[in-house]
Amino acid sequence: MSATHSKSAFLYGQIRRALQSGRYAPGQRIDPATLAAEFNTSPTPVRFALYRLVGEGQVADHARAGLHVPLLNEIAMRDLYDWMQRLLLMACDIGIAPIARKPAKLELSSADDDLAKLTWQLFDAIARATAHRSLHHAVKQANDRLAPIRRAKQGLLEHPFEELSELNRRWQKRDMLALKSALRNYHEHRKQLVPCIVELLGDRSDHHH
Repeated sequence: MSATHSKSAFLYGQIRRALQSGRYAPGQRIDPATLAAEFNTSPTPVRFALYRLVGEGQVADHARAGLHVPLLNEIAMRDLYDWMQRLLLMACDIGIAPIARKPAKLELSSADDDLAKLTWQLFDAIARATAHRSLHHAVKQANDRLAPIRRAKQGLLEHPFEELSELNRRWQKRDMLALKSALRNYHEHRKQLVPCIVELLGDRSDHHH
């Protein structure tokens, strides 16, 4: 593995985490030169890492306007929620592989928890338990693309903690039918909010330009 390659793999992990943690808002520009300075490296491995994220749909390449965190329109966002829902329902249908390790319990203690992170972990666990690598990979990508949206829209939901706790309870009990029904409700609720989320993100992205 060349030095540039291992450096870009490290940067990929760092930038991916920054995107998930909400450091960059949807619509915000990501400047390779700034990142290169921050990580004390040349722009080349930074660009490699960013283009890997472009390939995964986590970063959008606007040619001359540069690289941005994707700002989805209503159709694309509804599509992404729908895709996540279908993948998770498929995971429930496949069920838990005999070789799947007993999953770590997801501790939801209060509404102050990092719900975006816990949502990522729960959906990842449901997909991983199938031992179906392609499905797990697809859920991981959809999860990563939804992470900045989940962070940005937290104020729009009235009972996000209760909704996630409900999903988690059904998952811990392995009640797949009840889990499927709860996953449908969870995603339908968010699809209904899509116009509000898009408007909220659009307003915020204006402040970042």
